[in-house]
Amino acid sequence: MNSNFEIYGPRLAALPLILDSPHSGRAFPGDFGAAVSEAELREGEDCFVDELYAGAPELGAPLLAALWPRTYLDPNRHAGDVDLELLQGPWPGEYRPSGKARVGKALIWRTLEDGRPIYARKLSPETVRKRIEDFHAPYHEKIRYLLNETHARFGRVYHINCHSMRAVAGKQSDDGAGSARADFVLGDRDGTSCDPAFTGFVRAALAAMGYQVKVNDPYKGVELVRAYADPRAGRHSLQIEINKRLYMDEHTLMKNDGFDSLRSSLTDLLKEIAGYIRKS
Repeated sequence: MNSNFEIYGPRLAALPLILDSPHSGRAFPGDFGAAVSEAELREGEDCFVDELYAGAPELGAPLLAALWPRTYLDPNRHAGDVDLELLQGPWPGEYRPSGKARVGKALIWRTLEDGRPIYARKLSPETVRKRIEDFHAPYHEKIRYLLNETHARFGRVYHINCHSMRAVAGKQSDDGAGSARADFVLGDRDGTSCDPAFTGFVRAALAAMGYQVKVNDPYKGVELVRAYADPRAGRHSLQIEINKRLYMDEHTLMKNDGFDSLRSSLTDLLKEIAGYIRKS
């Protein structure tokens, strides 16, 4: 078992539903070498998201969770989304820029949200390559295996990519600094990563619980939703972003009084999703 991620719940899904939480880890690798504190590096963390979805394993749906911090390497980027400005020397591997390097948020983060550099030096191409081999590649291999194995047994698979977001957009956010965000944002890459009917079902279920829900605004879903989705072949991937104010204090990074209630709501949502899948 790779020590850089964990699978909660069964290794074989009891229903065609797989979840993953790529940004909730906070086990800092010893070779990080950052020039800022671990507390500052946690600003990119989707705190406690793996705990919020604890109902998934109880339903028989595996939950894959990365254990390292997103600021070290972001598994929700393509392996070729390398920030050339961070490198000491030319990059010899595949290069597939997403545009996130412009704000220092490509595969390996170069800056914090306020623009401060994370490193006091540039990284060697070998350092970047090793992070990809040790962290990115095994995580993607595991989520791909879970999805493929489940699809092979059931003929379809639904993938929930789990995230949380700032209550208010930060300085480098695409929706503009200071923009207040909805309770939930669902991302299906404008209807291309899953059946729009599934997105609509999840939106309606959350709205019926009293939550404000937006779709593809401001988040549409990134690499983990894009890479393994093929709705026509029964492969559906949906990103769910949760507003952090619902369950935690963004300044202290501690759970607030809403945590248990939100976790209960998400467990109810997963039960409704399970019912939807069984009927589909």
